[in-house]
Amino acid sequence: MKRGSEIYSDFCMSCHLPAGEGVAEVFPPLAKSDYLMQKRKESIQAIKYGLKGKIIVNGQEYNGNMSALGLADDEVADVMNYITNSWGNENDKMVTEEEVAKIEK
Repeated sequence: MKRGSEIYSDFCMSCHLPAGEGVAEVFPPLAKSDYLMQKRKESIQAIKYGLKGKIIVNGQEYNGNMSALGLADDEVADVMNYITNSWGNENDKMVTEEEVAKIEK
């Protein structure tokens, strides 16, 4: 969690903000995010490879571009574990480096 928090601060906070609240209509929230919690594979893919195109988060459409962050698989797992266990999110199945390694574009 500590390493995931550091990665979040370095790579994610500038868009998704300190408490994961995002920016309405621009950057989707990670806090209490139905997309993050219900679309595990897609969320890992977005962090690992970037994301382009429409997604729906908490009933709001977002159509932006998130660049690939250049993180290693263990770093993707760490930040996923941090964001899926912060700001009202609860994940009882931790993301592993091995799970991230299996996710393809």
